[in-house]
This record gives sequence, structure tokens and C-alpha cells, in this order.
Amino acid sequence: MTFAQIHPRKIALIGYDGAQSLDLVGPLEVFSMANRFTGPPAYQVILASLSGGEIVCNSGLRLAGAVRVADLPGDLDTVLLAGGDEQGLLSMRGSGIVEWLQARREVVRRIGSVCSGAFILAAAGLLDGRRATTHWDACENLAAFRPAVRLEPDAIFVADPPFYTSAGVTAGIDLCLSFVEADLGAEVALAVARNLVLFMRRPGGQTQFSAGLGVQAAATPRLRKLVAEITADPTGDLSLPELARRGGMTERTFSRVFQKEMGTTPAAFVELARVDRAKALLETSDWPLARVGERAGFGSLDGLHRAFQKRVGITPGEYRQRFGRVAA
Repeated sequence: MTFAQIHPRKIALIGYDGAQSLDLVGPLEVFSMANRFTGPPAYQVILASLSGGEIVCNSGLRLAGAVRVADLPGDLDTVLLAGGDEQGLLSMRGSGIVEWLQARREVVRRIGSVCSGAFILAAAGLLDGRRATTHWDACENLAAFRPAVRLEPDAIFVADPPFYTSAGVTAGIDLCLSFVEADLGAEVALAVARNLVLFMRRPGGQTQFSAGLGVQAAATPRLRKLVAEITADPTGDLSLPELARRGGMTERTFSRVFQKEMGTTPAAFVELARVDRAKALLETSDWPLARVGERAGFGSLDGLHRAFQKRVGITPGEYRQRFGRVAA
């Protein structure tokens, strides 16, 4: 493989006191490892903070040698902001980083965040009207903080160029691997993943957690049993009239109660549960896709494909290629 890039792409990883250490170290390792496979280095990684010097992470880890954000070069290719604790994020929102990001939005090819670093991008207005994600536990707060953001709480990472956001902590590694793949090709990205001994490379559309776990934790007893039943067996008649009957409510009441307690519609939850079941079957079996769709509760192969494209962002076949444990 050859690489036409003569000068290394400059990557700025911006942290602060209270930042999550893996939000900085994970991306750093990805880009540094990529340099091992490119001959001349493909990336120049610069650790930065508002004041420069040392960054004290929320784990107590101290990262030295950060340059001041104001001293970063003008030809940055990518800027990535780390997530962290609430106090650290508040200190960033009240600093000059918002104005700095707004000034750089037209000249930096990629501006992104890891975990709750999305709050900083949102504070700068960069995510208004755009798709974005963050740590699953912070999604509700981000939606309240900046309603204009088109939040995708299930995604591992979301690309809405030139802005990129990722879910919690290790999802920043997945995001940066996608950068490496875009810049240097799939072969290099896979080599990096192997050398970092990652269990799997996750596409951006893969959910952070299963549909059942996502809502069962918040469900009240009157719906928890029904939600568990749907998750355990998403096949058969799970239409609104049937679910309302099983819940002992009218259709209108059931829809309203389900939406209020679960944060999603009954139909959307059923689709997510079926996608989760299909994922498990794709990972562990060599069944034809039509059989997978049938056993997951989809009425047709076309329905399986449509749901995967919508919820996962890739086809069932592509998902099996990336995550299947059984050779198809």
C-alpha cells in the first residue's frame, strides 16, 4: 500500500483537568500505531490544553507536555475534544475554547469529540441541526442542554462531516480507527486494531447497549414484564393492538404510557429488539439471511435489510462479516 500524503496530518487532542484519560490516550495510541505501518509518519499528534503544561485526568493520571490551545498550528487536520467530569466540562464551557472552535470550523477538516466532550461542541453551536452522540448516560442531559442537536443515543460514533462525535470512553478508539481507515485504508486500520489487541472493530452504527437493557432499567413494574417478554422473544404478533391487550390497556393509553416511561414508541422498541436478536444470530450462526430475519421476527428479508440500514447503518451481511464468529 502506498500513501500519497507527504506531510503528516496534524491531530490535536484537547484535554483539561478532569478529562477522562482514555479519551486522550486511546486516540493517541491509534494514531501512533498507524504511523508504524506507513513508512514516513502519517500523523503528528499534539496534546493540548487551554493553559498548556500538565493535564490532571479524573483518574489522577498526569499527562505532561501539553501545548496551549492558542499556540496550536494553523494547519490542523483534526481536532478531538476529550470528555470528562462535570467540573472539567464546565471549566471548558466558560473558557475561550468555544470561540476558538467557532473560528476553526471552516479551516479544520475534522472536529470531533469523545464521550461527554460533545457538550463542548454543542456549547459552540457546532452540532445544531446535526446528528451526534455521546455516552449513553449523558444523552438525556445533552438533549436538554442543546435541543437543536439531532441526538442518536445508540450509536458508537456518528459522522456528520465535518463534525464527529463518539460514545463513552473506548468508543473514541472506534472513531479514530474510522479516521485511519478513511485516511490510510482498511488494511492499515485492521492492522492497528490487531496490534492494539482489540476484540473487534465496531462500525459507528452499532448500538452502545441492547434495546432490552436500555429500557428495562427505567421501566415500571407494569411494563417491565412485557418489555422482558418482547426482548426474550421478538417474534410473532407484536402489533400495537396485541401489545396493548397484553398490557391491559387501550391502544391509545398503552402508546402514551409506553412512550412516557420508555422514551420510545412500542413499534420502535420492537424493531430494536428484533435487530438485537438478528445481531446475535448473525454473530453466532451461519444461517441464511432469510432464516435470520424470520427467527428475529422480521416478516421478510427486505424488512431485515431496512431495519439494519436504519438502526445499524450497514447491511446484515456486512455486520456478519465484521462480527460473525462462524464462517458463513
